[in-house]
Amino acid sequence: MKVIYEDNHIIAVAKQPGEIVQGDKTGDEPLVEKVRAYIKDKYDKPGNVFCGLVHRLDRPVGGVVLFAKTSKALSRLNDMLRNGEIKKTYWAITRNIPEPPQARIEGYIRSVEKNNKSYFSKEHKKDSKFAALSYKLIGKGKTASLLEINLETGRKHQIRVMLSSIGCPVMGDLKYGDRRSNPDGSISLLARSVDFIHPVSKLPVHIQAPVPDTPLWQALAGSIVTPD
Repeated sequence: MKVIYEDNHIIAVAKQPGEIVQGDKTGDEPLVEKVRAYIKDKYDKPGNVFCGLVHRLDRPVGGVVLFAKTSKALSRLNDMLRNGEIKKTYWAITRNIPEPPQARIEGYIRSVEKNNKSYFSKEHKKDSKFAALSYKLIGKGKTASLLEINLETGRKHQIRVMLSSIGCPVMGDLKYGDRRSNPDGSISLLARSVDFIHPVSKLPVHIQAPVPDTPLWQALAGSIVTPD
């Protein structure tokens, strides 16, 4: 487990693709329990240790996951998340190169629990919810793109289904239209960073996950052109 930020109230870790954040029917040890054990061991805490989950990531996705070490921090972070005061930035490697290279996508997403899948439509349909994101092309190869994505809403599988809707499925995401799986079973989606005002100190916080150490991620990240 890689801790990438920690203070008295907050801890953030870089989740690995394949890890689950909360317990599920698989019975695999969830990240929240690993973090709780880490806190208990590091600070030699007796009894139960508080560890509050602020947000989640899909199992095949890697990147920043935030936890609260105090109930006060959890309550305030939950309020901030609901109010859109926590900025979450994602990176995605997609098959194909989007046109235009920068745009906003909005519409409606309906999630179906039976097959654990979301469906995107430009028109409102029964049980669907409004969803929006913006993306920007920041790196590219011959047939793949590296996109930076800013979420305006947090619907289930939102990035995956919305990028698929413009013909740019996330690499390895068979569920949403990619033609080939990744060797490790991941999808090429990274929760790259979170930015917010600390709920207790009131200072700005920027937490960033490392770029995965795989040839494709490293090659596309190395193709990023930064403004002078």
